[in-house]
Amino acid sequence: MTELAVAVPEPIVGRSLWGNAWARLKRNRAAMFSLYYLALIAIISVFGPWFAPHEYTTIYGDYVRTPPSLSAYPKPDMIQGALTDAIKRMRVDIKEWHQDGSRVIVTVTSSKTIDDRNVRYLDRSDAFDDTKIESKSPDGRELTMSSAVRQQYFFFGTDNTGRDLLSRTLMAGRISLAIGLLAGVVAGVIGVIYGATAGFAGGRVDEVMMRIVDVLYSLPFIFFVIMLVVFFGRNFVLMFLAVGAVLWLDMARIVRGQALSIRRQEYVQAAEAMGVGQRGILLRHVIPNLLGPVVIYMTLLVPQVIILESFLSFLGLGVQEPMTSWGVLISVGAKNIGTANWLLLFPAFFLVSTLFALNFVGDGLRDALDPKDR
Repeated sequence: MTELAVAVPEPIVGRSLWGNAWARLKRNRAAMFSLYYLALIAIISVFGPWFAPHEYTTIYGDYVRTPPSLSAYPKPDMIQGALTDAIKRMRVDIKEWHQDGSRVIVTVTSSKTIDDRNVRYLDRSDAFDDTKIESKSPDGRELTMSSAVRQQYFFFGTDNTGRDLLSRTLMAGRISLAIGLLAGVVAGVIGVIYGATAGFAGGRVDEVMMRIVDVLYSLPFIFFVIMLVVFFGRNFVLMFLAVGAVLWLDMARIVRGQALSIRRQEYVQAAEAMGVGQRGILLRHVIPNLLGPVVIYMTLLVPQVIILESFLSFLGLGVQEPMTSWGVLISVGAKNIGTANWLLLFPAFFLVSTLFALNFVGDGLRDALDPKDR
């Protein structure tokens, strides 16, 4: 008698909360695109300044408020002007000049003997380099020099002092994102711990803790900032750590409200009746239901801190020169929008697109972490 083989179905492997949330998040195209975009912005902000063609603090006096261009400066029509400005510093007159390939050959005359050291005036120019003396008249009053045309690339143009806007925008992104994440994480951690404690404790403990929050709400925020600057100085890392410690008030109220609501849910009461401990209730029921509001508020808190930083920098209490941020660049660009609109367009694009991406990611995380929408 033959035995029939019975196919045993493979056991179904369940997914954890995070695995399920990640699977749902991947189905949200807008959130995933925004997540990749934020990763790209973070990468180019962190590593971009090292590969930028110019340092963010280097000043090019001959290229003040230069428009953005994909081709090298100086343009052919700019060489004569740059040459004339450099020769004027030598206090001599131009007899004739012409361009031979990548070098410029110029003959100058003077009523006095020309000092050979005057060639340094051409080397000091941002448009020329490697100046050499080709010939000199016997009386020393006529001198022929050749100088290489120094090619400079300003893909985002330059600002009011001649600094490369590309490198400054990338450095500003590094500062703005660091400030936003730093202050946002500090505010989130303090707010979640404080709010959850008040919500679950309830009674007089809740009353006392929330009255403290109300008192802090009544104090002017700028007063806190001035005190922080006095105590921590101009170190923006320490200052925004402390600013994040002030911005936790909204997070504490949100978490406290959610905790009070969760305490009254039937599944929490059922868990308590079955003898589940407080730790188990927190890990299995409370935290999953708190993640959605906390994450979405965190994605809104980071842009809030970035905008706050621009406001403080405008008042002189935030990032100071030569360091910069998107808020500082936008403040400067707004004053020059009529004559140099690129000073506003490029940093504003980076800031606005980052804020949009953060909002889309926040919406996607909210949907993915919501236990009621599975």
